[in-house]
Amino acid sequence: MTTEEQIKGRLEDVLVPGSMRSLVKLNLVRNIAFSNGKVDITLASTALSPKSQDWLKAKAGETTKGIPGIKQATIDFVEADPKELNEVKHMVAIMSGKGGVGKSLVTSLIGVSLTRRGYEVGILDADITGPSIPRMFGISERPAGSETGILPPLSRLGIEIMSINLLLPNEDDAVIWRGPLIGKMITQFWEDVLWGKLDYLLVDLPPGTADAPLTVMQSLPLSGVVIVFSPQELAAMVVRKAMRMAKQMQVPIIGVVENMSYFTVPGSRKRIEIFGKSKAREMANAADAPLLGQIPIDPQLAQLCDEGNIERYDSATLDTFADAFLKAMSDKAK
Repeated sequence: MTTEEQIKGRLEDVLVPGSMRSLVKLNLVRNIAFSNGKVDITLASTALSPKSQDWLKAKAGETTKGIPGIKQATIDFVEADPKELNEVKHMVAIMSGKGGVGKSLVTSLIGVSLTRRGYEVGILDADITGPSIPRMFGISERPAGSETGILPPLSRLGIEIMSINLLLPNEDDAVIWRGPLIGKMITQFWEDVLWGKLDYLLVDLPPGTADAPLTVMQSLPLSGVVIVFSPQELAAMVVRKAMRMAKQMQVPIIGVVENMSYFTVPGSRKRIEIFGKSKAREMANAADAPLLGQIPIDPQLAQLCDEGNIERYDSATLDTFADAFLKAMSDKAK
């Protein structure tokens, strides 16, 4: 292992105040130069207060001590925009033309399942007028940061989350904005938030095919979309509009998910299709994309969401869902 790799390894353990992700994972390490026993480390000052910069300067210098061959360390800061530092491998939007079908639930379940498998995950809540992601994860604290950027709060499992509800004085306050303002806020959640290095950034879209989904598809570097629907014919009809929008915008459909697909009678294996016969295969064919899963009506899941404990949910259905999602992502990359 080279000295530079050793230094970067040590910086992996330095957590950024207000984020609890490391300097390396937030991509704040801009350069490491080692020569004649001296190391010069350059860090980005993005989203860091002066107090945080002082602390990190001392901590980064201290962490290099003990590495063979290093006698002196100098830590400097440079300015950088958050969007220059954000390195997201896959950005996936979760959408549906219909409200109330469970986009936020599916977004959260994908995030939880990926995180459990060791991926670095963030969730951008683009449902500006009806945000629900923070409540499901039990997050209420305001984001940290500075004039140069915002640090998104972390969930208990370590998922980065950014939502308008985290910026409001009260979570019940209404956001009464016209389309252009909503579009600008979504863009800022990508460009002004320091996401750092992520394997997946999941974008929870509001219903419809108007300003907000259009902004995401035109302004954000999407890898694709996941379409969510429920079994009702009315919902399926409206969701087909979202499918057509994605195809018209030339955004790949990674797969489809049927939520509220069925209810399993307690104490038996009997399934009741409360909202009608499943349309899973029909919708997968219409989207020309794989069926990623059929999520049942589960009172335990609903309770955990209400309590802000969605990260505690576990089921065989969720594991199967995660496998299907990762396979679909892999197939799209080929």
